[in-house]
Amino acid sequence: MSVWRHPGDGSGEDTRVFELLHGSSGEQPLGKLAPQPWMTQAACRRVVAALTVEGNEVRFIGGCVRDAIVKRPVRDIDLALALPPAAVMRLLATAAIKVIPTGIDHGTVTAVVEGLPFEITTLRIDVETDGRRAKVAFTDDWVADATRRDFTINAMSCTPDGRVYDYFGGLQDLAEGRIRFVGDARARIGEDVLRLLRFFRFYAHYGKQPPDADALIACREWADKVTLLSGERVRIEILRTLQAPNPNDAFALMRSHHVLEHVLPEASELGRLRQLVWLEQSGLPPGTVSVDAIRRLAAVVSTTAEGATQLGDRLRLSNRERERLISLAVPAFALAPELPPLNLLHALYRHGKATVIDLILLAWAAERAHLGASRSTRSRDWQVMLDRARTWQAKVFPLRGRDAVAAGIAHGPDVGRLMAQVEAWWAEGGYVADRAACLAHLHALIG
Repeated sequence: MSVWRHPGDGSGEDTRVFELLHGSSGEQPLGKLAPQPWMTQAACRRVVAALTVEGNEVRFIGGCVRDAIVKRPVRDIDLALALPPAAVMRLLATAAIKVIPTGIDHGTVTAVVEGLPFEITTLRIDVETDGRRAKVAFTDDWVADATRRDFTINAMSCTPDGRVYDYFGGLQDLAEGRIRFVGDARARIGEDVLRLLRFFRFYAHYGKQPPDADALIACREWADKVTLLSGERVRIEILRTLQAPNPNDAFALMRSHHVLEHVLPEASELGRLRQLVWLEQSGLPPGTVSVDAIRRLAAVVSTTAEGATQLGDRLRLSNRERERLISLAVPAFALAPELPPLNLLHALYRHGKATVIDLILLAWAAERAHLGASRSTRSRDWQVMLDRARTWQAKVFPLRGRDAVAAGIAHGPDVGRLMAQVEAWWAEGGYVADRAACLAHLHALIG
């Protein structure tokens, strides 16, 4: 046996998560995956036991295998076997496991154990495709099932005891950071145009330069077909791409190969996105800010309030996400280090800490994109402003309308006018006056 090590791991610690088996070829296992916590947890073992009770072969498939090999967190556990969905549901029901027919026409059901979902799919082949959906037939051929998958790194499978099967060189592609379609790239995209956007997403998360040439040619040829996709599917891919540690190269490729103009034509600020990512990853102390897809989306687009609203609708963003995108892409006020401290307090009070922090980061990134690297003194000024925003404690105006009524003011517009006057006085004083001081000012205005 020899050990496959994920490239770039210079920690010096033992990285033997996967062992290559010499002489493995064809339908034989290529290697052995070390025991994984997600494989050995009770909920997972219970699902596997239910599916294999009659001697069926079950394997983990796709992303969980890929991420386990490169020692990334495994979030979704998918399994496959040759039984039709009805038989799968029967086995799970017999084991008293909750089962949901999430995609039964395509052979997929979801088992739920202790609140954890396990997606289980019957081995299948595509019978007919139209670029958006496919009609499938079930099979017992593991290679045929792997052939219909999108990328080589997603076509690997693993038995519960860790034996890994790799029919298309996915392990080598994973080691070299190569995102390669299974078989002919044009054919794979023709089966499902969403794979075009998935290529750039996986390139952002797992790829290295140079990108696969055949894949890029196919993406360019099919670029105008992404308009056939639903807004929900496009949103998922765009936001997941933006969540990559460094999505800049993927977006640059999408622009140079005429994909971006069909899926996100507003994305003209790649320089601002690059600088925002730099601030998040390197320019600020670790842990200062977290990666946020909506903030990054606001950084890369250039649009009006109406355009941002239309973009939010087109991507089927939630109401909260759409309003946030509008507030960040088209800010109501400008932020810069030379802003008077009291003005920063006003912005924090009126718009909230989270929004102001986002706008500081976006303004800082825009300045760096326009002027290039900032002087150290300028960077310190931005950092001071950001720290003030991050440490600000939300303020609550200590009076209510009933305080004016208690002071003798009749219900009506005079109450609102007086409250606004006292609140303005409180704000101009830096939001520090307490309730007693605000009441005194109220009585002074009444007097």
